[in-house]
Amino acid sequence: MHGLEFDIAHFLAGGMVVVSFLLLYQDRVYTLLNTFALHSLVLALAVGWQAYIQEAHHLYVTAGIALLFKAIVIPMALRRIVRQLGIHRTLEVVGGVGRDMLAGTALVALAIMVMLPVTAGADALAREDLAFALAVLLLGLLLMVNRHNAISLVIGFMSLENGLVLAAAGARGMPLAVEISVAFSVLIALIVIGVFLFRIRERFDSVDMQAMDTFREGRRK
Repeated sequence: MHGLEFDIAHFLAGGMVVVSFLLLYQDRVYTLLNTFALHSLVLALAVGWQAYIQEAHHLYVTAGIALLFKAIVIPMALRRIVRQLGIHRTLEVVGGVGRDMLAGTALVALAIMVMLPVTAGADALAREDLAFALAVLLLGLLLMVNRHNAISLVIGFMSLENGLVLAAAGARGMPLAVEISVAFSVLIALIVIGVFLFRIRERFDSVDMQAMDTFREGRRK
């Protein structure tokens, strides 16, 4: 592998970590959805580049799925759900954005410290991609934990799944059948999420997770 090919792969995988931090930084629904679309676009570019340097043509299918569904279809569908439900456009951040940035930095350092020694026998590109992928996964989990809005939980879950796809592509790809099943799983998850959000809105008149906690505590009393 030439140095330039390695540098581009490194840049794209690292770009996903940077965009994951941007997801943590957002405090408005539409900008969060736009940032997730960017996250998925960078994923598509990273997987497409892996397909080129590995000469693994089936990975182009994965890149196409990420570009079509995750960068375009899912953000558009979620925007439509937000408009139809009249969801509050501002997201409440638990503990503040500054604390999220510090926690995210610590998680990225943890991912590097854990993954690089474990993958010492692998090639340099796979080691770094797996470290970046674990960082993206942990930042997705942090987004899910530190947001009360159900839309944020959905985006956190999807960004976490993006990290898993990056890991699979960096570890010398995955079978085409797995890629197709993942695509169908994402579509089914989107349908379930849409129904879930509509039911929450209908039942609680809000998609804020705190409203559900308040309702649950009220019933206990």
